[in-house]
Amino acid sequence: MAIESITVFCGSKTGKNPHFKEHSIQLGHLLAEKKITLVYGGGNKGLMAAVANAALEKEGKVVGIIPALLSQLEHQHDALTELHIVDNMHARKVMLYEKCDAAIILPGGYGTLDEVFEMLTWNQLNIHNKPVFFLNTDGFYDHLINHIHKMHEEDFLYFHPNEKMKILQNPADILNYL
Repeated sequence: MAIESITVFCGSKTGKNPHFKEHSIQLGHLLAEKKITLVYGGGNKGLMAAVANAALEKEGKVVGIIPALLSQLEHQHDALTELHIVDNMHARKVMLYEKCDAAIILPGGYGTLDEVFEMLTWNQLNIHNKPVFFLNTDGFYDHLINHIHKMHEEDFLYFHPNEKMKILQNPADILNYL
């Protein structure tokens, strides 16, 4: 499957570890250099801003999707290739999924986990079949990945997690799948 667009789910904060922001910038540059459209939550704060601004620096195409209620809270990014302001969070997630061929999960909080679990659930229900990549910067997602494997061991999943999700340690690891 050719990957022409990737949705990036990540935090509207940068977190404490400087590697989170460094990897976000590296990923934004890489996507732009490979002519892969970056689709993301449309904010201009935190890791969201880092990945979007990095892609824009390299003249990449960046599509933001933000609900009206977050346009001020997450400081909507007004310098994107496209910015879609939608009615609510559900409409945002649907559009984020529809506009991508795959997703990359960077460090983030509740919203990031909500988005990734909905995407994995939709994979399990055959609503779509899009690969999900975790950028596991400095082991940020180790516990979550282990828990997902525990859910499989306890027979709560319909497929082995490795079938639908791939773990990356560095942004350049995505090149193995493009």
